[in-house]
Amino acid sequence: MHLRTRLRHLALTSIALVTAAAALPPAAAGADDAGSRDRHPSAGKLSALIRYTEHGVPHIVAKDYANLGFGTGWAQAADQVCTLADGFVTVRGERSRHFGPDAAPDRSLSSASKNLSSDLYFTGVRNAGTVEKLLATPAPAGPSRQIKDSMRGWAAGYNAWLKQNRITDPACKGADWVRPVTALDVARRGFAISVLGGQGRGIDGITAATPPAAAPVGEADPGRAAGAAREMFASEHAKHPQNADMGSNAVAFSGKTTANGRGLLLGNPHYPWQGGRRFWQSQQTIPGELNVSGASLLGTTTVSIGFNDKVAWSHTVATGVTLNLHQLTLDPADPTAYLVDGKPQRMTKRTVSVPVRGGSPVTRTQWWTRYGPVVTGLGASLPLPWSTTTAYALNDPNAANLRGSDTALGFAKSHSTQGIQETLRRVQGLPWVNTVAADSAGHSFFSQSQVLPRITDDLARRCSTPLGKVTYPASGLAVLDGSRTGCALGSDKDAVQPGIFGPSRMPALKDAPYAENSNDSAWLTNPDRPLTGYERVFGTVATPRSLRTRGAVEDVSAMAERGRLTVGDLQRQQFANRAPAGDLAAADAAKACTALAADRADLREACAVLERWDRTVNSDSEGALLFDRFWRKLVASVPSAELWKVPFSPADPVRTPNTLNTAAPGFATALSGAVSELKAAGIALDAPLGKHQFVVRNGERVPVHGGTESLGIWNKIEPVWDAAGGGYTEVTTGSSHIQAVGWDGSRCPVARTLLTYGQSSNPSSPYYSDQTKLYAGERWVTSRFCEKDILRSPDLRVERVRER
Repeated sequence: MHLRTRLRHLALTSIALVTAAAALPPAAAGADDAGSRDRHPSAGKLSALIRYTEHGVPHIVAKDYANLGFGTGWAQAADQVCTLADGFVTVRGERSRHFGPDAAPDRSLSSASKNLSSDLYFTGVRNAGTVEKLLATPAPAGPSRQIKDSMRGWAAGYNAWLKQNRITDPACKGADWVRPVTALDVARRGFAISVLGGQGRGIDGITAATPPAAAPVGEADPGRAAGAAREMFASEHAKHPQNADMGSNAVAFSGKTTANGRGLLLGNPHYPWQGGRRFWQSQQTIPGELNVSGASLLGTTTVSIGFNDKVAWSHTVATGVTLNLHQLTLDPADPTAYLVDGKPQRMTKRTVSVPVRGGSPVTRTQWWTRYGPVVTGLGASLPLPWSTTTAYALNDPNAANLRGSDTALGFAKSHSTQGIQETLRRVQGLPWVNTVAADSAGHSFFSQSQVLPRITDDLARRCSTPLGKVTYPASGLAVLDGSRTGCALGSDKDAVQPGIFGPSRMPALKDAPYAENSNDSAWLTNPDRPLTGYERVFGTVATPRSLRTRGAVEDVSAMAERGRLTVGDLQRQQFANRAPAGDLAAADAAKACTALAADRADLREACAVLERWDRTVNSDSEGALLFDRFWRKLVASVPSAELWKVPFSPADPVRTPNTLNTAAPGFATALSGAVSELKAAGIALDAPLGKHQFVVRNGERVPVHGGTESLGIWNKIEPVWDAAGGGYTEVTTGSSHIQAVGWDGSRCPVARTLLTYGQSSNPSSPYYSDQTKLYAGERWVTSRFCEKDILRSPDLRVERVRER
């Protein structure tokens, strides 16, 4: 008790000092921008106060943005130094030097399939000075002074932690690739996150693009391309869950539905459990200026998803297609020149050299046009051949967007959903997500405010090439005629950069009883107030929704109708673990199974298990594993149009399609295949799900509830099947930083959070699996936002961190 009293005294004294310092003018060093400090990443003496509470959540207090960045960089390094260092190797273009050219990155910062292509791309970004130019762009088109200061501080904090501490994580202990970083490195990481949905998708195709040889090269196949683009950009990943590495659910309830007339927000992002796209929790405070709690993407300086005393917000990955292609008509005399209004323009040649471990440097050429880089494919399934007559250039407006952190900062300083909306209007920095928010005054809000190429349906009608005429309706991927200046994207008057939509064009919904999104388009954010009238590039209208969207709308609409909602209702929704696919199909599957079992004795037990299954994916659910393995096989083999007897109806989009077509040729095969698979693995057909769906942390099995995309479950996880290992033995992506937030009229928000994989990826850290075990038990962390609650923490630990 004596120790805790001393800690509280130290904390209060330190806060008083920080608050007093906040009134002082900033140090002269703070006036330098992020780029100018590249050679002196730790110039100036920065410091911060960090108070740790339960589960290693840091509450960081500093006098200004540079010092807040310092504390954030320090605390992130303490938990995630190896993951962070690996990401900095990526954006420096040095993976081949340290890990070899043929190894695969973790894909957290791009789609590159090999280290060499990743390095060629990111070295090209460095050589071109792309990020330096963005940093030099005045706000609001470029980053603000506060964000530049925070990046400078973050780099200094990371470096100070490296200098003053010993790395114990075996993932990088003693590694020569763990090095100090600069503010420019931090900005480059932000750039990589911004272009994930654009240039980041095409890195292999950008770095492999070479002019055609004398031998003829075939053209892109429109039919094949349409299907590939639909799979790549569609929100429904039921058939290809391996593509669903980013997703989310979020719902905001207005005061019309709650017990006290104030808003409620439940955020449930589905993100990777390993690697550089993990979330990390903190509270950031500059007395009198900023006070926000939530989760940041690793390597970023701001809270991405979070809340303050007045407003809470979350994001869901949006359906807007953040890139487009321009089909180039090449000069017959030179395949590296293209025609615009009949006049040839030469491509820009960028030669890039990458050092390689154990070998000579590899040198390649990239080809750039007025539209962006030439690309020869968007993944293996969507080739875009560079022939003697045609090439394709990739336009990514987020390659000119380094405003994501300013958007997050604007949210953190907002006092209402109106403030959230104003930030979106002013900053326009979100590359690939929707925003869902609620506030203490009882307002709800949804917006699909993205940085999107300004592809209007009219422009696509006038300027689509034959390829674009099939890809745009199918997926929203526009392929425009690059030979005509009349097919340029144009600008909206209220847009902060050329070639993107302005905020007045964005789908938005204000003050509905609820606003919900589960990665489908904006259309059914609230089925009673459907959103329409937006361009196809934003997403579809009156098309089938994913089972996850359908299940979510059923759940939250019933909650809103019931009313009198509290934060406890949000917590119950998160872990209800209802399987909408089971509700729709399990009874019909069991009935058809019984008919098949008349001649198939091996199926009889399965029929009874399916019939008894409670239609949930709780850890103790018996039959969930059997249905999961059956359902995955079924949706992989039976086309969507043949899966259901009652087809989709736009007039009843939540309840259609329905009624399982058990006569489909793949039904019996999927069922018998699932039974055989489980038996061969020695798994009982009625085994509790958690016995065979788990993760192993420091030798301990931790059962995991939840389920895959195609089952439609709110609490989504994507587990890895390993029959020899006993079932699902790891999770790749899924529920990550969960937050349930409301207000009770006091200055302290009512918030429950859970970071499913914990703060640290270091196996020796006490915060490596502690929250994973909470997740397994469906338990939450009570957020400590107000000062009195922080100081009452039984685990309070105070650190004053500084440069030396």
